[in-house]
Amino acid sequence: MSGHSHAKTVMATKMANAAKKGKTLSKYGRLITIAVKDGGGSGDPTKNSKLKAIIEQAKNMNMPKENIERAIKKGTGELAGENLEEVSYEGFGPAGVALIIEGITDNSNRTLGEIRSILNQNNGKIAGEGAIRWMFDRKGAIAVNNEQGATNKDEFEMSAIDAGADDIDFEEKEIYVYTKPEDLEKVKKALEEKGIKVESASLEFVAKEEVEISEKEKEQLQRLLDALDDNDAVNNIYSNTKN
Repeated sequence: MSGHSHAKTVMATKMANAAKKGKTLSKYGRLITIAVKDGGGSGDPTKNSKLKAIIEQAKNMNMPKENIERAIKKGTGELAGENLEEVSYEGFGPAGVALIIEGITDNSNRTLGEIRSILNQNNGKIAGEGAIRWMFDRKGAIAVNNEQGATNKDEFEMSAIDAGADDIDFEEKEIYVYTKPEDLEKVKKALEEKGIKVESASLEFVAKEEVEISEKEKEQLQRLLDALDDNDAVNNIYSNTKN
């Protein structure tokens, strides 16, 4: 099956770095504000599934309650905030690796220029709209902790399939359960009802086919991913490389 995106790998690494915490929480604040706006201005997570999922992720990163509430109020209009918009870029990295870069910005022209510059400086280049997206499927992705591979695969597979999962990817420390986009919340809830602890649940782009690259190219790609993730506007990065 298709492996999980580099978005998780990059963000997990960054979030473990205390020096990046402030920037990470700022990004989550923007995600929460946008989720409220996308939900028609609803700041109630019980009525806004996108908002609920992002709040859960923010809480996992120890985002203070008052920060979450402030971001929600910016989305509902109770507090003044930036004029934010979601942006998505397609591009190529080292060795022709396909990339989808998602973000939130208050100035799309500036952010496009920054992303283009980062790609150019790291053996990559921006691509036209639609040049990359066809290589990926939009899926719900649920991460479950699998520390030291202790989970019984057969039992877990049965539970996930019963919950409505389309695909499952076992890795050493985590299991990724993939769903149809519209089934994400339903499958997450069903897994939790079976006593399975869900670490995160989100909509992601998953490569239809993955490519192998050399160790040197992996190092170049990681430098590019780190540089992109350091940009304030960037939230998610997806690639079609094998991890």
